[in-house]
Amino acid sequence: RFRAKIVDPSCLNHFSRVINTIAKLAKTCTLRLTDSKLYFILSDKVANGGVSMWCELCQGNFFDEFQMEGVAAEHNEIYLEVVPENLSRALKTAQSAKAVKIKLTNRHCPCLRISVELPSLSSSSRIVTHDIPVGVIPRRLWNDFREPSVPDFDVSIYLPVLKTMKSVVERMKNLSNSIVIEANLSGEMNLKIETDLVSVTTHFKDLGNPPWASEDGCQSSAQGRDTESMAEARIDIKKLQQLLAGQQVNPTKALCNIVSKRIVHFILLHEDVSLQYFIPALA
Repeated sequence: RFRAKIVDPSCLNHFSRVINTIAKLAKTCTLRLTDSKLYFILSDKVANGGVSMWCELCQGNFFDEFQMEGVAAEHNEIYLEVVPENLSRALKTAQSAKAVKIKLTNRHCPCLRISVELPSLSSSSRIVTHDIPVGVIPRRLWNDFREPSVPDFDVSIYLPVLKTMKSVVERMKNLSNSIVIEANLSGEMNLKIETDLVSVTTHFKDLGNPPWASEDGCQSSAQGRDTESMAEARIDIKKLQQLLAGQQVNPTKALCNIVSKRIVHFILLHEDVSLQYFIPALA
């Protein structure tokens, strides 16, 4: 059982923006509900060249009311398969809503019912209801949706302004299907494409490197590494562009971890939302 309500307009707009971002990154994903958080999870097998995503929201920062009961007291969670685009569409009708209620129902099939209470001129209220079909994921499959571990990276670096990066990548997209991201521990990052006809590189300097090792003792292969030497990975340019184009929540911090020739791991942090996105390297 699950029901929740948002009344505050700024929380509602913020929640809509998060859902729009998710909808641009995943056709279907898993929504995991716990009593304190919501998670949107996409776990395409990275080994098969798929991207994966882990987005975490603190429910207390969005919802005025939030009640849920999982399958059992010791497993107080619910896992649903959802199409984020459907959620996004339903929330578009809520731009000027007085309140939005979300409830898990099971009439003909399991649905997330989104009831949007619109302001009306008369005393009676106008309510628009959307029933969004969802799949309930059985307990035995929950382990497939655990938080991905942060890879043992070679370089971790703060990203340049995402809008700037987006416009660079959009221009490069017309020239090549893949892009090489390389960075070092001196705060330098390059985006480059190389084809038979053209070679283009954009350089970013003074980006800064996150202080990972000192914070949580998280050992990475970055330690003891020559600060000037570049770690690089070639990735699908469309997947990178999708991530940059989908951003509707302006992150306060954005960084990327590179595991040479294996994976690029992006982390976008906002006060109450964190989004991790993994793009595997091309062979």
